[in-house]
Amino acid sequence: MNPVYFLGWCFYRSLFAAYFGWRVYNNERVPQKRAVILAANHASFLDPPLVGSGLHRDINYLARKSLFRVPLLGWILRTVNAVPVDRDRGGAAGLKAIIDRLHAGGAIILFPEGTRSGDGNLQPARSGIGLTVIKSDAPVVPVRVFGTFEAWGRHIKFPRFRRRVAVKYGKPMRFEQLRNEAQGCSKARLKEIYQQVADEIMAAIAKLEPHEDK
Repeated sequence: MNPVYFLGWCFYRSLFAAYFGWRVYNNERVPQKRAVILAANHASFLDPPLVGSGLHRDINYLARKSLFRVPLLGWILRTVNAVPVDRDRGGAAGLKAIIDRLHAGGAIILFPEGTRSGDGNLQPARSGIGLTVIKSDAPVVPVRVFGTFEAWGRHIKFPRFRRRVAVKYGKPMRFEQLRNEAQGCSKARLKEIYQQVADEIMAAIAKLEPHEDK
């Protein structure tokens, strides 16, 4: 971690401990130095820092490309490993940036649902994460956050004090068979593979429970 990232990491860990009374489960399942995709459910603005704070390594976050042009904020985003994404002009450049970070051995957090849940329940996965997984060779760690919707969901103006939140990391998923098939299949089948990968990741997230595995 660079100094700026480390300061933010310490701040959020302290915040989650003191304000929310957080819990972290099975973070040892995430590789400490190799490339990895963290695929998490999304219910609150708290989710990205919660997932990152539970690990003892830095990770890459996605951020709107326009934010990088804001003085000071742009510098902070670049310093804390944020990946610029232009949602208005398509995701080709953003996908390349994500793949480049993974090829460099980085970790990146993605949300299969695409946006925050409106009711706190898990939503269907979109195929975009399947595309990213197939284009990379990194393992995927399913991650589930708990309590963030109740703590600071769309319907809440200010984070609620002592609303406990938790994050749990699942077992890595590899997808070697589907990656091999994707190299020579038809375009129609390729689209099916992208969605299949996304659905399998979302199913793995759904199976995670808010306690440590025995």
